[in-house]
Amino acid sequence: MPRIKTLVFTGGEIHDFKGCGEAIVEALSQNEQFEISKVENDLSVLEAPGLDPYDIVVFYYTVGKITDAQKNGLLNFVASGKGYVGIHSAADSFRDCPEYQAMVGGRFLTHPRYREYQVSVVDPEHPITKDLTEFTVTDEQYILDFDPRVNVLCSALWKGKAMPVAWTKSWGKGRVFYLALGHDRKACEQKIFRLLLIRGALWAAGLDL
Repeated sequence: MPRIKTLVFTGGEIHDFKGCGEAIVEALSQNEQFEISKVENDLSVLEAPGLDPYDIVVFYYTVGKITDAQKNGLLNFVASGKGYVGIHSAADSFRDCPEYQAMVGGRFLTHPRYREYQVSVVDPEHPITKDLTEFTVTDEQYILDFDPRVNVLCSALWKGKAMPVAWTKSWGKGRVFYLALGHDRKACEQKIFRLLLIRGALWAAGLDL
């Protein structure tokens, strides 16, 4: 079976993208199906045909600016039938690019303090969350403005309202998985984060787990 050619793309401001990127690569490396390449901060790789060698992009980036060529390269890559896995601040990238936000399925609004909180599994039938029940994480909870059409897999309460922690959606022929967990390296090393990341990346690559 051919391996999943995976680009882990990290960079931007605010977050420890180096530490988180290392933890993401370590987690994916636990599954031999992934053949991993890593790029830091060089958004030019998103321009066509830079993503052509890959099956999925795992994206950990914060804020920043994206050019039309980079935006079109990424969005067309996914729409052609490839996979996108957005981690945490991927929902806070390219704030002035509504097309990118539409592909991800939502955008960051704010966050409460870094703390332990409980996450509920909303869709226990989905292959990413199958056989999972409620769990706790120590992380930064993202409060998001999200497309109500996304398939919410997990959620956590914020001021009495359920806020998504993970979702899936389609973009053209491609698959999008967004995971709001992963503020810092320690959060990215939690067992549940690694499990959701691996399953989400396999699903985004088109595998029915």
